[in-house]
Amino acid sequence: MISLAVQLLALSAAAAGPNAYYEPFPAHRVIGNVYHVGSKDIAVFLITTDEGHILINSGFEQTVPLIRANVQSLGFKMSDVKIILASHAHGDHVAGLALLKEMTGADVYIMNGDVDVIAAGGQGQYLYTDSRWRPCKVDRVLQDKSEVKLGGTTLIARRTPGHTAGCTTWTWTVTDNGKDYHVVVIGSPNVNPGFQLVGNKDYPLIADDFAKTFKILKSLKCDVFLGAHGGYYGMVEKYERINSGKNPFIDPDGYRDYVAMKEQAFREKLAQQKAAESE
Repeated sequence: MISLAVQLLALSAAAAGPNAYYEPFPAHRVIGNVYHVGSKDIAVFLITTDEGHILINSGFEQTVPLIRANVQSLGFKMSDVKIILASHAHGDHVAGLALLKEMTGADVYIMNGDVDVIAAGGQGQYLYTDSRWRPCKVDRVLQDKSEVKLGGTTLIARRTPGHTAGCTTWTWTVTDNGKDYHVVVIGSPNVNPGFQLVGNKDYPLIADDFAKTFKILKSLKCDVFLGAHGGYYGMVEKYERINSGKNPFIDPDGYRDYVAMKEQAFREKLAQQKAAESE
């Protein structure tokens, strides 16, 4: 049974719309050395260490100045960013990679399956054939379970394909007030409008990939639930409770319910498309 809270969260995310992609939002500490520095809906995460910092996602090129302002508002320097990662090769998460790379001099690490699309500036992506951005050099190609290490922090890249062929869910352990927490940043489990799960000549394994993704997501330990969009994990609502005395981003039940809701949506869409094909 999917909780009412998660169903309302899905409606809230759908209502956010593209305007929230560009709308500034206060930079804030999530937990430990993890900060949100993105817009009101496009999530960008800063992981700080004594040896430099890691960024997950770039947003659009026009939101890169917003990211820089947020990083600086926290007292950190963009020049200390050493590694840039991504959730998946759609423009709202990676179109700013080239500019961020120029700005910071950081290396860009991308999961196998999304490398060619990012290096070609959007060419070759499934469905969104008109979406283009500045090509970005990829410095390291990741595989499922690749480790990204910097300054005592180790992130694990899980290849969770379907939304894109190289969609990546990030997981790692963070220590806060002497206690360890499992952080999960979901890449995307969404079956977008127009996605063809049956008889897809451009992405033949799309349904199988989605099925693998849900198996992986259900296997992960999660205390701190995050995602590529703030709407995935109710960022705006949780931010409003950030000074409540209990960290609202620690939400294992929300993670479990969200994954269950998205898997149900996938299964229903797959069944509908199989039934339509059989007719």
